[in-house]
Amino acid sequence: MSRDVAIHSWPGSYYINGEKRWENGTLSLTRTTVRFVSNQSKESLATFRLSRIVAIKMESSSFIFSTLTVLEEGDVKHWFGSLKPNRVVVHNVLEHFWRERLLSPSSEARGAESQPSKGRALINLVAGAQRRLEDTGTVLSHQGEQFDNMMQGLEKIDSDLGVADKLLLQLESPSWWPFGKLPWKTQQEAKAEDAARAAASAAAASAGSGSGRNKVITSIPAVVSKGGDSDLKPGCLLVLVSALEVRDTNCMLLHRFEKNEIDEIRVKSPYEITVRQRFIGKPDTFYRFLSAKMPETLSVLEMQYKKKLELTSEFTAFQATPVSSPCGREGTNWNEGLLQDCQESELPLEVPAGELSQLQVHVLQPSVSQAEAQELKQMLMQLKNLALEAETELERQDDVLDELTSSTDRATMHIEKHTCRMKRLL
Repeated sequence: MSRDVAIHSWPGSYYINGEKRWENGTLSLTRTTVRFVSNQSKESLATFRLSRIVAIKMESSSFIFSTLTVLEEGDVKHWFGSLKPNRVVVHNVLEHFWRERLLSPSSEARGAESQPSKGRALINLVAGAQRRLEDTGTVLSHQGEQFDNMMQGLEKIDSDLGVADKLLLQLESPSWWPFGKLPWKTQQEAKAEDAARAAASAAAASAGSGSGRNKVITSIPAVVSKGGDSDLKPGCLLVLVSALEVRDTNCMLLHRFEKNEIDEIRVKSPYEITVRQRFIGKPDTFYRFLSAKMPETLSVLEMQYKKKLELTSEFTAFQATPVSSPCGREGTNWNEGLLQDCQESELPLEVPAGELSQLQVHVLQPSVSQAEAQELKQMLMQLKNLALEAETELERQDDVLDELTSSTDRATMHIEKHTCRMKRLL
């Protein structure tokens, strides 16, 4: 994924201090930098890393002109004005991504100085895979609880059908009774008591399953907007077993999307999604989310809402942008890059005879330390255990699904049979 692709852009103006004038252009936020490009010259007037930002404020110029200021390390102050839709939205988005840094602070500092080792890069990849597998395990666990609750409900239905069968047998071939209606009344009272007990047990089961449905799978800070770009505000997105919740910075609920009510989740970039619920005869409910932590949540959303998740053309273009090389040489071919690497590593371009083996040993020295290899081994063992547990749970749920299918068919057959018997009695 390229770090140069704009996550979001806003039209505005930039104050050129040396020339004492404002220049119109576009302010863009990328994965690691903030950039302002002039509309007239198409040149970059300001480019600085997120990690170098000291403060982001909303101020006024000497002409009482509302502006957004960004203070960079070294007391370099950048002034941005005439931002659309407004400076508050731009401030909220920039401040969110600046604080989250899109990377951990340690890796951000490391990226500014030198590239991480291959061993550390592998460890980071495995750690990300482990987090995704843990999220998957959480979803599987909640799904298993729902299957268990369904099995309990079907067992209760089967028990009630057994009671109904006994009552129907008594109605179809009643024993001798004196003239009166007392036995019928007794049977009606018994049936009413059974129905009350069934309703109570169903309510208890639904209450128990409801607590599982409200379990939080993951929660991320985000900049939230209802319907557009003009009111992006800090908040958070909660992914629950059966819903998506939108909350503000004080954890107050703004909106709740039930799982079966969501019609569309559009992924515009790895950091931006929109969630829509459609209605007939009234406007749709539409929320937009921008978050530096969104890539960690997309895998969970894809698993929970696979049929409703849509990748837009913007996301495809974002993913298709070539990744820049570690040294930033995108225009060089492989041989030139290798030659440059040799020059930077101070290796001789002309190798005297007899010294080739020493050069090979120097080039082929291990890039993963022993400690990193041991850490990778432990993490891979944990991944293996998690995968085996997920496989076991999936096999158990397959068996439960088979039992649910057979129990449902059996209950349907008994209900139809009892319905015919009651119609004959009437």
